[in-house]
This record gives sequence, C-alpha cells and structure tokens, in this order.
Amino acid sequence: MADLMETEKAQAAAWFRQLRDQIVAAFEALEDAQTDGPLSDMAPGRFEVTETRRAAPDGGDAGGGLMSVMRGGRVFEKVGVNISTVYGELGPEAQVAMAARKGLPGMTEDPRFWASGISLVAHMQNPHCPAVHMNTRMFWTPHGWWFGGGSDLNPCLEYDEDTRHFHSVQKAHCDPHGAGEYDRLKAWADEYFYIPHRGRARGVGGIFLDDHCTGDWVADFAFIQDIGRAFLPAYLPLIEKRRGTEWSDADKDAQLVHRGLYAEYNLVYDRGTKFGLATGHDANAVLMSLPPMAKWV
Repeated sequence: MADLMETEKAQAAAWFRQLRDQIVAAFEALEDAQTDGPLSDMAPGRFEVTETRRAAPDGGDAGGGLMSVMRGGRVFEKVGVNISTVYGELGPEAQVAMAARKGLPGMTEDPRFWASGISLVAHMQNPHCPAVHMNTRMFWTPHGWWFGGGSDLNPCLEYDEDTRHFHSVQKAHCDPHGAGEYDRLKAWADEYFYIPHRGRARGVGGIFLDDHCTGDWVADFAFIQDIGRAFLPAYLPLIEKRRGTEWSDADKDAQLVHRGLYAEYNLVYDRGTKFGLATGHDANAVLMSLPPMAKWV
C-alpha cells in the first residue's frame, strides 16, 4: 500500500499548494481593491512567507511547509494561509488515540504517518466582514488513509443574507458528491465547531468532515478538492460587499469579544491544533489561527 500511494500523496500535496496560491493571490487583490472607506489610506497588505519545519525526535527530516501571514492590511488585520507536508512516526499517545478513534489495528507495530494539507484563518479589520476558517487535508498510515476538512464562517455582526450565500455555495459544491452530503457535513460542522463551556457555536457554521475514506481514492480526492474550491466563491463576495462599511466603537468591541470565542475554541477543542503541537510541527504555524487582538468581558 505504501508504494501504491506515493503518486496519490504527491497529487494531494500539489493540489493543496495550488489552492494556497489561488487564495493568496485573491486576498492580495482584495487589499489592492480597497481604495476607499476605512483604512484605504494604508498601504495594501502583503503576505510574508516563511518556511516551516517539523521537529523529528531523532533530528532527521520530518517535512515542513510554508507559513504565509499578512498583518495590518487594509482589509485583513491578520490572515494566515499555511500548507504543510509532514511525516515520521506517531508517538505512543498518538498511536493509542489513532488506533482507538480510527479503529486501525497495528499502529504500535508500524506507527509511520504522512499528512499534507492547507489551513487558513482570516481575521478582518472591519467588524462587518466575517472571520473565516478553512482547511483540507490528507492523512496516511500503512493501515489506512483518509481526507478531512471544511470551512466555517465566524461573523461578529451577523447578516442573514451572508450566511445564506456562504451555505448555498458550500451546498452547490457538495451536491455532485451525493444528495445528502451537504446536510451531513453541515450537521457535522454544527457539532464540531460548538463550544461546550459557552453553550454556543463559534459562528454560523459551514461544512466539516473527517476520516473520509470510501475506498475510492479518486472519488474522495475529488470531493476534498470541491470543498477547497468552494471557499473563494463562498467568501470573497461577502468581503467585497462589506469591506467599505463604516464601523463604530461598539462594532469593534463586539468583534474583539467574539474573537475570544475563536481563541477559546482553538486552544481547548480543535483537533488540528492539538495534533500539530503534539507531533512537533512549528508552533507559530500551528497557532497562526489565533487573532491578533481579542478581549473577554
């Protein structure tokens, strides 16, 4: 199985890089287009790109990626678009967790893994522009492979028409893969992005799936690609519509409080954050998702 998957791994990693390049270009174009309204007199934001490396226990090669972060732009206060391809052996705790959650026997005998993906989080200057998260990924072990990912919208000031648009685009990209797939992934996102200690979701939802493996790699890869392709048409029109809206001090305060929810979720519950830190990936890249400023009441 390991030899047979090398081509598929390369295809997946190349796709995540392609999606990253498209999003980075689109976000910098938004910065250039912001020529009136709040903060338009600032220089347009640009991504700073840094190579990241995963720390292997033996000091050997364990992969890495690119961390692309824009700070203090006209539209984006902080946005990160990261890609990574990492590999090595899972530690004892991860082996036990993986075997239990995935139902994969033999993890302790052969704990090798390979993972590649893209992760994006955007925190906006304008409180009328929603924050957003998106990721897609492929994970492989000698005992099985699967895809995961999705995206969810996190406005501090909610607009029903924005929520409807975001979900309608997600649905249009899920529908070719099965009539019930959007409903399934939406329900999964509602459950996954819920903050138990607050008794509420962190946003207005989206789509999410994990452990996705039907046995047909081509079909599963096509599904995860469409989840990635949905992101820009779902999100860009919302920012283009709201980026010039004037805001008040009360609006900004509401944004900072809402960001506290995002920080709490990512630090307490998010599986991707926990996995990245536990497997030795660059901590700055893993914690890129945190907002630049937040507050708690």
